[in-house]
Amino acid sequence: MRDIPIDSFAILGAAVAKMVIGALWYSPLLFLKAWLELSGVTESQMKRGMARALAVDAVGSFIMAYVFFHAIRYAEATTALQGMALGFWNWAGFVAVVTIGTVTYEGKPFQLFLLNNGYLLVSLLTMGAILAEAR
Repeated sequence: MRDIPIDSFAILGAAVAKMVIGALWYSPLLFLKAWLELSGVTESQMKRGMARALAVDAVGSFIMAYVFFHAIRYAEATTALQGMALGFWNWAGFVAVVTIGTVTYEGKPFQLFLLNNGYLLVSLLTMGAILAEAR
């Protein structure tokens, strides 16, 4: 396995970008109301679990950025467009395939899959652009 020098600032930036996108995506300005209705979560349930959810999301965002950084380096992507392409294919091949089970096995509305995966796709496109441009 080849040695991949780590760019901690790029990884941090990509992780923070994912969290900022999530904060906007699931805000009252965009899709909070739709998400609450589609997921069956009440606003009080959401607020009760917010601290734990944010902590888990922060850790997950850093892990995702770290692993994705390696994938981008192995693919030798060096431009934002190449990074975004890798983001798309990782979303299509891994994320979308895994999360479709939310609607098929748990009986959730397909619109919830679209809403959540829209966020994940935008996040991976953004993270790919950031990480590929890092030198």
